[in-house]
Amino acid sequence: MAQRNVTANSSFERTSLPSLDQKLAMAKRCSHEGVMAGAKAAVVATIATAIPTLASVRMLPWARANLNHSAQALIISTVAGAAYFIVADKTVLATARKNSFNRPSNA
Repeated sequence: MAQRNVTANSSFERTSLPSLDQKLAMAKRCSHEGVMAGAKAAVVATIATAIPTLASVRMLPWARANLNHSAQALIISTVAGAAYFIVADKTVLATARKNSFNRPSNA
């Protein structure tokens, strides 16, 4: 009994090289948009967190006593990192969703 080649019918085998290049280019563009949006959000979050953190250390006795330079940097960098990853992830997902609905007619 002869076995049928299952991989010959896979979607990867049927995908043409230009289509694969288009998908790769779209994925690179999608990830680049996510990185740029995440970086912008991180800058805004850094500024929005640094101002009240540094002001509270100067004005509040509890903050002055308990938040050393390392703690201040940790607060600011944690918020910036979280903003980066959240916005980058949401942007990549939104762009991928948009691109999945706007498929080229030859695909």
